[in-house]
Amino acid sequence: MLKVQNLTVAYSDTPVFADVAVNFNAGKITGIIGPNGAGKSTLIKAMLGLIKSQTGTVSFNGHALKQFQKQIAYVEQRKDLDLTFPISVFDVVLTGTYGKLGLFRQPSKADRQRCLVALKQVDLVEFANRQIGQLSGGQLQRVFVARAILQDAQLIILDEPFVGIDLQSETAIMAILHQWRDEGKTIIVVHHDLNKVSHYFDDLVILNHGIVDYGPVDDVYTPANIERTFSADLSAVLFAKGGAQ
Repeated sequence: MLKVQNLTVAYSDTPVFADVAVNFNAGKITGIIGPNGAGKSTLIKAMLGLIKSQTGTVSFNGHALKQFQKQIAYVEQRKDLDLTFPISVFDVVLTGTYGKLGLFRQPSKADRQRCLVALKQVDLVEFANRQIGQLSGGQLQRVFVARAILQDAQLIILDEPFVGIDLQSETAIMAILHQWRDEGKTIIVVHHDLNKVSHYFDDLVILNHGIVDYGPVDDVYTPANIERTFSADLSAVLFAKGGAQ
């Protein structure tokens, strides 16, 4: 279990959220939803120690999360990436081995073979030598999923992985997330498409400058919670007969 306790983040003395407490369970795909600017990405980055938090602790299986850096795979938003960097698809995926290499060691022939296997899993072998900026949004997301496959991490966090990608890529990524879930990994996905919440996630966190609710998706994804977090109109549309998936 990934456990967050009393987490507070503020910018220029203005809190993004305060005293957030939430658990993420192993063997589950947990979605995080909320309005734009609600603090979803900030929560992820604060949990990972990528931005400073004023208070709070984050633990994984009862120990400080920072002790498990090699067991974390993080896929950030596409807009945060430097797509002009001169690196190939193959070499991006191969970085998934770096956390487990000793000092001054290079990836082995076996690591490179595993890299090709991971690329095959996401149907990108033919793009192995392509520079990452030449990929579509869906292809790029599959590259980072392939890197996570190579990492063999126990905690996988994806920030808005389905924004601007094709349905084929989205379906392929979800199939791998299901595989990881069945292996007992902890998977967290920041998500924007409310129509797919019930279909994609086992557990759900609703965030709006603090935790609105969290738990099993059937208990949390309710008209009342969506109305509280977004609007009564959106809730009515989503939960009209046949609306929410």
